[in-house]
Amino acid sequence: MASPFETVILRLKDLGMFQFFLPFMLSAAIFYGLLRKSKLFGEGKENVTVNAVVAMVASFMVWASPIITGVSIEVELAKFFTQAMLAMVVILVGLLALTMFVPAGGLGEKLKEFGLGKRFYMAVLVAAILVAVGVLVSSGLIVVFFPSGISVGGGLSNETIITIGILILMVGTVAILVIGGK
Repeated sequence: MASPFETVILRLKDLGMFQFFLPFMLSAAIFYGLLRKSKLFGEGKENVTVNAVVAMVASFMVWASPIITGVSIEVELAKFFTQAMLAMVVILVGLLALTMFVPAGGLGEKLKEFGLGKRFYMAVLVAAILVAVGVLVSSGLIVVFFPSGISVGGGLSNETIITIGILILMVGTVAILVIGGK
C-alpha cells in the first residue's frame, strides 16, 4: 500500500503539475523578478501589473514549446534539480570543511592574504560553469536546447566527440585563467 504522500505526488503527476504547472510558476517568478530588478517598464509600484503580465506571457511561451514540440522534460527537470542540489551540498560541505581549518577572520580575508584575487574568482566562475553544464548534460535536460539531437562530427563516435569537448573545455579553462591573470 502506498503512503499518502506517494499517492498525492502520483495524482499531482497525473494532473501535469510537474510537467507544466510548477516549471511554469518557477519561470514566471524568475521572469517577474528579473523585470522588477531591471526596471524595464518603469519604477517599482507603477509597473507591477505590466511586469506580471509580461512574466506570465513569457512563461507560457517558454513552457508551451516542450508541449508543442512533443518533448517531455518532466523527468529531466526532476533529475536536473536533484543533481544541482547535490552539487551545491557537496560544495557547501567542502566550504564548511575548509572554514574549520581557517583561523578567525573568514575565508575571504585569508584568500586575500594569499593573493588569490581575480584569478581565483575567475577559476571559481569557470568551475561553476563547468558544474552547471555537467549537471545539464548528465540530467538529460540538454534535450530542451537540442530537441532533435546534436549531430556533429559526421562519422565520429560519441566517445571521440566527448573527448574533443573535454579537451576544448580544458584549453578554454586554461585560456580564461591566463587572460584573467593579466
